[in-house]
Amino acid sequence: MLNLIKFMLEGSVITIEIFLLTLLFSVPLGLPIAASRMSKVKPISLIANIFLLVIRGTPLMLQLIVVYFAPYYLFNVSYDRFTAAIIALSINYACYFAEIYRGGIQSISVGQYEASKVLGYGKIQTFFRIILPQVIKRIIPSMGNEVITLVKDTALVQVIGVTELLRTAQNQQSRLFSTTPIFIAGIFYFFMNWIVSFIFIRIEKRLDYYK
Repeated sequence: MLNLIKFMLEGSVITIEIFLLTLLFSVPLGLPIAASRMSKVKPISLIANIFLLVIRGTPLMLQLIVVYFAPYYLFNVSYDRFTAAIIALSINYACYFAEIYRGGIQSISVGQYEASKVLGYGKIQTFFRIILPQVIKRIIPSMGNEVITLVKDTALVQVIGVTELLRTAQNQQSRLFSTTPIFIAGIFYFFMNWIVSFIFIRIEKRLDYYK
């Protein structure tokens, strides 16, 4: 049992690395995508809309396969499976975060912009001092849901051969002829999501405190 837990912990480390790196890249990447989606320049908004439609309209598993194998077949270039997983997940989640950002920004009333203009704020000052703090407060619940989903979606990277938590559990299941590793993996996922939920609940309470 101790050896099994050791293997599962090693798989969990890979899962956590994928999770954290995906958040690191996707959260900021969502902002320019959202800005492009709301752009008044028609070609930019059109391209952003098409890109969002493709990414959100196709399975993440398919995107992982394309990101890993397409460079080899198109340009005869191959690269690390782990890197491919991070790229695919980051692009996918950046698109979902972009729509959350867009919804949050567009939920702010026009009066907020007019008031900040009267106070002498420029567009950049208005966005970062007036709009962004309100947007963050409004999108936290939706962001929390997406981040929880990301914890579970890390299991999909096994389709390109990355040995994360679930792949480790499946390997141990085959070795031991037992379903115990799968149940242990489920417990690991539960605790990871519990931690994420706890963090977002604390953030919501802190933002309510400062409102």
